[in-house]
Amino acid sequence: MTLRSLKKIIPALETSDGAGVRIKRSIGQQQNIRLDPFLMLDEFGSADAADYIAGFPSHPHRGFETVTYMIEGHMLHEDHLGNRGDLRNGGVQWMTAGRGIIHSEMPQQEEGVMRGFQLWLNLPAAEKMTEAGYRDIQPEEIPEITFEGGKVKLIAGSVEIDGQPHQGAVPDRTTQPIYADIHLAPGGSLALPVPDTHNGMLYLYQGDASLGETALQRSAASVLGDGGQIALKAGGSGARLLLIAGKPIGEPVVQYGPFVMNTREEIEQTLRDYRDGRLTA
Repeated sequence: MTLRSLKKIIPALETSDGAGVRIKRSIGQQQNIRLDPFLMLDEFGSADAADYIAGFPSHPHRGFETVTYMIEGHMLHEDHLGNRGDLRNGGVQWMTAGRGIIHSEMPQQEEGVMRGFQLWLNLPAAEKMTEAGYRDIQPEEIPEITFEGGKVKLIAGSVEIDGQPHQGAVPDRTTQPIYADIHLAPGGSLALPVPDTHNGMLYLYQGDASLGETALQRSAASVLGDGGQIALKAGGSGARLLLIAGKPIGEPVVQYGPFVMNTREEIEQTLRDYRDGRLTA
């Protein structure tokens, strides 16, 4: 099986979003910097409440899904459908905006560390106007697979570790996403099949690790080249990193802020719908 090498590095840039939440954005920092089917990846992490306390007040989305993974902290989701979700240490919120959703994500802490990621996953044209949906995934619902040298928290998709298949917490999607949080002990290693049909990236957020013989850059989307397997090895302090992969959609992407459609005309219709109160109708 051909090993995947490092194809491209997209360092995360510091910016802010919402009402002033400080983040690091790699995929999606510009509209031409995407990895089909992924639109955006944000890392947030601070012990200074001023960096996150303003949160993300009520705002709309249409045409894609958001996946929020909280490593440390407490945030409350509320939306127009009446959903309320407490996102705490190790939990995930998987929201399908579909034809339209209006929601807020507000911190429920006034001090301490808030740390995690938000991923935007595109929907194919045939699913962009599907009904909105929301799922609150508790930490105990996320499979944790241990192996010699580390563990994998499998949020979505299926992977094979030491010859054994494992299924993540989220049922399959059209894009067959894989979302895994990989923890490697000092010097630990992992060989993991990744379908050659998928685009993929690694995101090192703690410690040191290499892909094959190539050292990974911290807080950067490390885009994978072609192949069917990755070989990871941690340095002396161990490593924590995300594996994110998915089957490309191969359709035009037209984005206007929180709206992602296939044509400019669809974006214009979305703006009219939002203005006239029909976005979620």
